[in-house]
Amino acid sequence: MTFEELHEKALSLPLAPGVYLMSDKTGTVIYVGKAKRLKNRVSQYFQDSAHHTLKTRLMVSQIYSFDVIVARSEFEALVLECSLIKRHMPKYNILLKDDKGYPYLRIDMKQEYPVMAMVSKVVDDGAEYFGPYGGRYMTQNVIDTIRLTLKLPGCSKKFPRDLGKERPCLNYHLHNCDGWCQHSHSAAEYRKTMEQAVLLLKGNYQDVANQIQSQMLEAAEKLEFEQAAHLRDRLNAIESLGKRQLVTAGSMAQTDVIGYYQSEAKGCFTVLHYVDGNLLDKEYEIVPVSDTTEEAVSALVKQFYLARNMAPKEILLPCEMEDGELFSQLLFETLGKKVHIRVPQRGDNVRLIELAHANAREEAERVTSKEERYSGTLGLLQSMLKLSTIPQRIESYDISHIAGTDIVASMVVFTNGRPLKSGYRHFKLEHMENQDDYGAMRQVLHRRFLHYQQGDKGFESMPDLLLIDGGKVHACVVVEELTQMGISVPTFGMVKDNRHRTRALISPDGEEIGIAGVPAVFSLVGNIQEETHRFAITYHKKLRSKRLKASELDAIPGVGEKRKSELLKQMKSLHRIQFASQEELAAVVPAHVAAAIYEHFHKGENQKCE
Repeated sequence: MTFEELHEKALSLPLAPGVYLMSDKTGTVIYVGKAKRLKNRVSQYFQDSAHHTLKTRLMVSQIYSFDVIVARSEFEALVLECSLIKRHMPKYNILLKDDKGYPYLRIDMKQEYPVMAMVSKVVDDGAEYFGPYGGRYMTQNVIDTIRLTLKLPGCSKKFPRDLGKERPCLNYHLHNCDGWCQHSHSAAEYRKTMEQAVLLLKGNYQDVANQIQSQMLEAAEKLEFEQAAHLRDRLNAIESLGKRQLVTAGSMAQTDVIGYYQSEAKGCFTVLHYVDGNLLDKEYEIVPVSDTTEEAVSALVKQFYLARNMAPKEILLPCEMEDGELFSQLLFETLGKKVHIRVPQRGDNVRLIELAHANAREEAERVTSKEERYSGTLGLLQSMLKLSTIPQRIESYDISHIAGTDIVASMVVFTNGRPLKSGYRHFKLEHMENQDDYGAMRQVLHRRFLHYQQGDKGFESMPDLLLIDGGKVHACVVVEELTQMGISVPTFGMVKDNRHRTRALISPDGEEIGIAGVPAVFSLVGNIQEETHRFAITYHKKLRSKRLKASELDAIPGVGEKRKSELLKQMKSLHRIQFASQEELAAVVPAHVAAAIYEHFHKGENQKCE
């Protein structure tokens, strides 16, 4: 379907809640969304793309068709959206990894000899399930921690089938197992130890510690000191185990604090789990960047808790969730308990949100390479300026002069977000005696692109973006000049704040695009502006210094171009010539010329002496 056909179809949709599925030419679902009013929401995609973000423009460019499912309510639409996202895993929905990556720990206490096993999902079979945990490695770590703490078997033997068939294995001799494969232990003892394992997984550490302490005292009273010492070691292991090593995502937590941050290239979703005000664990996942924090948090929170089928009593969010109340209702119907979802505005909870944000930022920055950061920044700049391509090559221009004298211009080049110093160029303005910044800018851009049209070395590349030091008029005169030359390059002026930093970019049409609120772009454009100004002013100072030096010596009889050049070469600077003795000068030029130079610079001193 064409863009116009898609727009017409969208306008024919009802003003009812529902879900829409965007598909590409292959029929693959690339985006699933929910809407309060399908007509209004879907038609927005096929209107003026200038108002879309980069991500949305890319998605819309690949839409070939779409389908909608009308729902009876917003709640029904939310349930359907979550289900369809999980089924299709669309390319342009922000996604956590599949829930198969979050295993559970299963213990069937109905068995004579229960065992701990890792499973991928919960089944209604009467067994007890714990988790889900952050992955297979974390789940195995929980199993190993419980096993070593309670000295449970970690071998492949099956009980009671293998009882007493072999001698204890190496784990027994390393004191990692109590030798449950021997007839010296009963099934009742084994079950009691497994019950302690269940208590630990539920977070009832003190109950387990009390049980072991009672057993230890009982053994001591019976003068079974070896057994008492064994139980003492187990008690110490329980007390040092700590809740942190066994906490599950939402199974024990009373409060979860959500953090989200995205660098120029990657985002990070973080969940801090709290019990009794104590931070027990942190989970995080690196995700693609999103259009907004609100969109990312809303999508990720839904996936996080629905995939785990668990949630705490309270979830603290960094921003409002558009359908937060509906999602709370969904959790109630799914989990059978009320979950409070809110955005703290003051107090300690705000500081918890800040901590979650700081953790998310740390993880996102850690995994973002310099290349990804530069590429992401250029992508943001492209989106903000509504450019058709990413500005891989940016050229910036600045004029420098003092009261219209020694007028020069600089051309600075940034490629892939980094300065390309071999591409820098200076321009000495020709036939300009008065201050005329607009005329100077016209001349510079004309000369630069004339070199391009003539194929001159150093000017072969065409820029993707021009940044001009100045406002709307500066950008206008550049575009006018390039149009006359048959050249078209996106051009923007750099608008300064009161601290001489570029706060916005302005188009020739007068549209001002603020960049101060986007740190990555603000930093990049600021670096370009500073480098352009530095390069221009350095060249201006060099020319001015050279002119001043020349004019001082030109006024002295007997000093021509050759002698002036020799003096500057030997004496290194005008300052040294000015304060040199007559004898020192005579070592470079004839004596009568040396006397004239000395007299020129010391004339005032002689008058004072008289």
